Amino acid sequence: MFGVPVRGLIVIAVLGVAGVMYAATGGNPMDSAKADEICKITVTADVLNVRSGPGDMQPIVATMPRDAVTEALPRVEDGYRMLGERRWVSRQFTALTSDSTCK
Repeated sequence: MFGVPVRGLIVIAVLGVAGVMYAATGGNPMDSAKADEICKITVTADVLNVRSGPGDMQPIVATMPRDAVTEALPRVEDGYRMLGERRWVSRQFTALTSDSTCK
């Protein structure tokens, strides 16, 4: 077909689908088990810094008061929990809510 072997077309199609899936998820793994997870945290510090990345040297982008409750993501890196894109908080100063199923 068009001078291209069928096996080559299959490889190109698979790579194309994989590329579309990668772009659609922003490079994050597709894990259906995590889709059902509830992840909420409560702030235990007087004031909690929200940083742009997982580390105490990252710029502060916001703050949260004690007892504030917010949704979070299951992702944790270097002791920091991800709240959203460019929003990380130290796990040391948070507690999971009783209805959270993430770790």
